[in-house]
Amino acid sequence: MVSPPTRYLVFFQYFGTKYSGVMETSNDQSMVGVQNYLEKAAQNLKPIVPIKFHISSRTDAGVHALCNSAHLDIQRAPGKPAFNEKQLLYSLNYHLKPEPIRILNACRVANSFHARFSALSRTYIYRLLMGCTHYSEIPVFEKDLCWAPAGGYLNVPAMQDAAQFLLGTHDFSTFRSLNSETPFQSPVRTILQADIRPSSGFLSQHYEHRRLEFWELKFRSRSFLYRQVRRMVGALVAVGQGKLTPHHIKELLEIKDSRAFPSNAMAPPSGLFLKSVEY
Repeated sequence: MVSPPTRYLVFFQYFGTKYSGVMETSNDQSMVGVQNYLEKAAQNLKPIVPIKFHISSRTDAGVHALCNSAHLDIQRAPGKPAFNEKQLLYSLNYHLKPEPIRILNACRVANSFHARFSALSRTYIYRLLMGCTHYSEIPVFEKDLCWAPAGGYLNVPAMQDAAQFLLGTHDFSTFRSLNSETPFQSPVRTILQADIRPSSGFLSQHYEHRRLEFWELKFRSRSFLYRQVRRMVGALVAVGQGKLTPHHIKELLEIKDSRAFPSNAMAPPSGLFLKSVEY
C-alpha cells in the first residue's frame, strides 16, 4: 500500500545574479530559475512522483533572497518512512552543490498548508551605496549586491519624509510594472513598514577611509505588485537626488497610472533582497 505524500515547508536563500529569477523556466535557456535547481536536487531523493516546489514569493532576474520559502510534497516508495527534517535539509543541500543556493530550514506541515497563500507578510530590503562618483569605485565585494546611484550622496531626510506617503493602504498602480497578471490583480496593497536606515557593508570596516555609506530601505507588506519595490526605491532615490520632491510620491500614488512613473527611475535588481516570509 502506497503511503500518502508528506508536505514540507522549506526556507532557502540564493545569490540571484546568475539566475533568471526564482521561478522555473525551460531548461534550454541560457539562464534558468532557482526552482529548476531545487527540483533537480529533489529528484535525487527518489520520490515516486516528481517533486514540485510551490514558491511563496517571486523574485526577478538578479534579485537575491536572504530567505524565501516553498512547500513541497514527497511521496516515497512503499515501506520507506517519511524523511525527517534534518535528512531533507542535508540531502537537498548536498545535491545543490556548487550552486549559490542553500536550504536553511525544513519542517513538516499540514497538507492544507500553502507556502504562498498562508504567508502573513513579506519583507524586502534594498541596499544603497553612497559616496561613489563612478561605478568603478564600488568595492569588488559588493558587486551585484547594492546600487550606487549617480551623484554620490543622497538627501536621506527627504527620502525618509517621502517614504511616509507609501505607508498604509493605497492603489499602487503607478508603482507596478505591467505583466501578464496585471489584468487579474488588484493594485491595492498595504505597506506595513517603509524604513530607511544606515547599514554596514561587507568588510566595510577595513576601508573606512573611503567614506562610503551603506543604507537599507526596508518594506513589509502581505504581498507586493510586480516590480513594486524596485519602483518605490527608484522614486525615493529620485527624491534623494532632488529630481522629485517628497510630495511627488503622494501625487504619483494619486495618479494611479503606471505610465506616469518617471522614465528610467526604477532601481536595478542587484540591490534587492527578499529578507523574510512571515507565517
